[in-house]
Amino acid sequence: MSDKIFVLDTNVLIHNPQSMFSFEDNRVVIPITVIEEVDNFKKSVDEKGRNARQIGRYLDELREKGSLRDGVKTKNGGIIQVVLSRKVSDTTNDVLITDVNDNLIIGTALYIHEQMPKKEVTLISKDANVRIKADAVGLKAANFQTDKINFSELYGGFRKIITTQTTIDDFQQNDFLQNTFGEIFPNQFVLFCQNEEDEDGLIARYSVENDTIYPLKFYTGQEIFGITAKNQEQMMAFDLLLDPDVKLVSLVGKAGTGKTLIALAAGLNQVVEENNYSRLVVSRPVSPLGKDIGYLPGSKAEKFNPWMQPIFDNMEMLLSVKNDTDENENSKIFGKKRPLLEDYLDFGFIELEPLTYIRGRSLPEQFIIIDEAQNLTPHEMKTIITRAGEGTKVVLTGDPYQIDIPYLDSESNGLSIVVEKFKKEKMVGHITLTQGERSALADLAAKYL
Repeated sequence: MSDKIFVLDTNVLIHNPQSMFSFEDNRVVIPITVIEEVDNFKKSVDEKGRNARQIGRYLDELREKGSLRDGVKTKNGGIIQVVLSRKVSDTTNDVLITDVNDNLIIGTALYIHEQMPKKEVTLISKDANVRIKADAVGLKAANFQTDKINFSELYGGFRKIITTQTTIDDFQQNDFLQNTFGEIFPNQFVLFCQNEEDEDGLIARYSVENDTIYPLKFYTGQEIFGITAKNQEQMMAFDLLLDPDVKLVSLVGKAGTGKTLIALAAGLNQVVEENNYSRLVVSRPVSPLGKDIGYLPGSKAEKFNPWMQPIFDNMEMLLSVKNDTDENENSKIFGKKRPLLEDYLDFGFIELEPLTYIRGRSLPEQFIIIDEAQNLTPHEMKTIITRAGEGTKVVLTGDPYQIDIPYLDSESNGLSIVVEKFKKEKMVGHITLTQGERSALADLAAKYL
């Protein structure tokens, strides 16, 4: 048995109920205060409530195998123990207000540390303030980070290759080029340039099937539901979005880079015009994911409208442009009238769905867009992606610098984790958009603020 003891804060278990089993052959201690806090969440219908109920099930299964008070052995050789919360420490009495739950948890960890000086006791919390207070009273503290990537090295989806004009000419003449440039990830884009200073170059895409680089096949500058790509990054994004063999596309970019707009344009094109999917499903986290939107007047759609307004704005802009450029095509479906967003919703082409109701569903042959995906935990991201049925395409868009959820950051959110961990899969594609196209003012704000 290891000499390490880990005391878990409530937010660690709520973030990931399986975290209690993540400490190998060490002893995991859960203060009774944590159980009381978890109990407050168990009736909620959101992700937090589901996790709270799962924690209860895990502990109840352990309780049937032995005494939680003394500690129950797990499959990996560790011990999980539930202990009474402690506030009888001279140190905590002098420094902390011990009727606050966070401080009771700190006091419990410090009590164990004082009672077992030969053991290495660590308080695990996702709350930075709890870790700071623990350090102030002489207690070792750490964040819970089983899933974390180096954001500064986040996969960008394309790479610049410096080569000769002769090689570029051969590529243009033959429409392919055998890969002799080292490791390239599946569906990664290549920008052929003659020198490092070139901002523009010849765009190509790598096929892992035969280790060959090809020109863009699915997007060659054509209009997609009334709009065209404004830069090379958007061209790359469209090529992934229109490729039926790429089942998961992630678009990362700061505000104004067009990630949501081009995802919606591609989705409408594939559903309404090409009929490649039965429906376009659009959703975004109600912060936090699955937060109850009941107890408000109106239908589900009316309750969800405030959260979906950015989607409405983008769709109405696309429909306005489309109506101006393609009256004849619209008349085949909607008659002589200019179709509005409500018409697409009524005809079943588009479904705006809160993430609250996605859990448990199976969604075959649908084009699913999850906006603001940086506000999802890796566990929540798994819940969403596993909803995809046969023939479904999932598109994730978001900005890891704009996170609204406590305990998530640019390196631990579900979107960043998916981008980095899925990059070697041949049915997955990614592109990071950096060029702002909303307006010069919006680009300045994204850059400096």
